[in-house]
Amino acid sequence: MLVIGVDPHKDSHTLVVVDGAGCKRGQLTVPARQDGHLRAVAWARRLGEPVRWAVEDCRHVAGGLLRDLLAGGESVVAVPPRLMARARASVRQRGKSDPIDALAVARAAQREPELPAARLDEEALELRLLVDHRRALIAERTRIINRLRWHCHALDPDLAPGPRELSRKCVQAKLLGRLAACAVSVRRELALELVADIRALSEKIAALERRLTRQVTPLAPNLLAIPGVGALTAATLVGETAGIDRFASKAAFALHAGAAPIPVWSGNNVRVRLNRGGNRRLNAALHVIALTQLRPEIHPPARALYDRLTAAGKTRPEALRVLKRRLADVVYRSLHHDHQRQAHPDGSSGPPRSGTHPDSPDSQPAPGAGRAVQGGRSPSRSDAAGALDREERSELSTGGRIRHPDPRTSQRPANRSLT
Repeated sequence: MLVIGVDPHKDSHTLVVVDGAGCKRGQLTVPARQDGHLRAVAWARRLGEPVRWAVEDCRHVAGGLLRDLLAGGESVVAVPPRLMARARASVRQRGKSDPIDALAVARAAQREPELPAARLDEEALELRLLVDHRRALIAERTRIINRLRWHCHALDPDLAPGPRELSRKCVQAKLLGRLAACAVSVRRELALELVADIRALSEKIAALERRLTRQVTPLAPNLLAIPGVGALTAATLVGETAGIDRFASKAAFALHAGAAPIPVWSGNNVRVRLNRGGNRRLNAALHVIALTQLRPEIHPPARALYDRLTAAGKTRPEALRVLKRRLADVVYRSLHHDHQRQAHPDGSSGPPRSGTHPDSPDSQPAPGAGRAVQGGRSPSRSDAAGALDREERSELSTGGRIRHPDPRTSQRPANRSLT
């Protein structure tokens, strides 16, 4: 199979095709417009062999090309820029250019056959765009608040509200009244305008939160049933995952989220270190869930695991990373259950996938199946939450012994053919 590496840019895309041995077979540069994308597809089909597209994962400049390729039924994988850079640095040819980068992208895709396939998921894309827009509005409001504080300090040091209070409507109204009582000046006028801007941004942020809640609730009910997962966290997880069926196993998803540890041992001294790669927004969402579950009233099993790990000699960051790795498995299963529910609304599980990995949720019970009362207590949450709670308990503890993740299985995803 031929591999076409693409180095995307704002105005043009450079394509390089390589054969199975990694030898360059051809090169083409097309405009970064729809007619250029159609020309690239026609060029690829004239090669006379099956092709797989490998596009450097530059979200803002490659989005249009990815959508057109997927709409045309092409097989596409997204190559992280760091893999492309390593492939470019490992060859004898020096320099940097668009053809050199496209060739490195193609060779990186050949070296990494387990890269997740690109998917066209409009619902996940909408959630990601809304979450990104809300994050940008919050950053803009923070900048305005910082400028307002300096104006208030210059007018009267006692005017400035306390930390993290200017996002509240009552505090904004109180500050407007106190500024109106100040002597007329340009600084007072600017401060009043900044307060008005903060109020407008706060209303937009609140409206976005309500919209995200409405959109993510029917998409991920099992995800929302996990203790510590709110609507904003669920929207981040769904948007950044962009199709849970892209991943061959829970280990592959954990590696993508940066929750799988990196092996750093030699000989018999087995050690792992922190994974600083992967999707950092997914990792941040898992971090928020872990911190929330550490509160004893939220989810006692998570706190019990954390306490056992620290008592066994692990540092607090190490214990938190173990918890995040377990949570990645729970999030993976809940996302897969939600995906199966949407794919088969009649309740059927659909045809079994060929080569199902033992870690796959296809081998796990569906949420709500076989709901039983444990420990003599009546269930107080939904069937989905109860099933996920049982899964978490089986992951977090077994007979009072701590179950550490095997770094080798956490780091290596299962084999899966890209389609």
